Amino acid sequence: MHQHFLLYKPYGYLSQFVNNGPKKGRKKLLGDLYDFPEGTMAIGRLDEPSEGLLMLTTDGKTSERIRSSSVEKEYYAQVDGIISEEALERLGSGVEIGINGRKYLTKPCKVNLLSSIPDLPPRGQKIRDAKHGPTSWISIVLKEGKFRQVRKMTAAVGFPTLRLVRVRIGDYTIEGLKVGAVKQLRKLDS
Repeated sequence: MHQHFLLYKPYGYLSQFVNNGPKKGRKKLLGDLYDFPEGTMAIGRLDEPSEGLLMLTTDGKTSERIRSSSVEKEYYAQVDGIISEEALERLGSGVEIGINGRKYLTKPCKVNLLSSIPDLPPRGQKIRDAKHGPTSWISIVLKEGKFRQVRKMTAAVGFPTLRLVRVRIGDYTIEGLKVGAVKQLRKLDS
């Protein structure tokens, strides 16, 4: 019987269980947070400085279905500066980013300026002081997930991402999950 989990991935963790990189001993891995069963895999990834909802499963078919372009993923991004309406429109229409040395045009997506700072737990590492200038929070809903896509998209329109939190995958949200907490599910719907 397959097992499925929701995790609020903290800042500073890799979305993997084994680190084959050059700084092996210094990286924090998902297995440091919870005793996952053998064969557990992250469904998609969040890069080390990103936070938020991560789904995990022991079922490869479930992983493929949720990673597919039919399931929405929503991110809250804190960007550098007061983002313009033009930049929001460009993000929503699709922007050109680099993926593996090639140019890629992102698919149209839903982008909204958040009217207030989202109610998120404080991040483990300070972002910066207000004296460095204003920031904006936006919501981006994607049905694709290229490597560091949201960060590349916001940088392409001139508003680099300072903090990135995935808040939703399909119908699942981080609501009610504490940072680093794991919730086991009976089944995983998209």
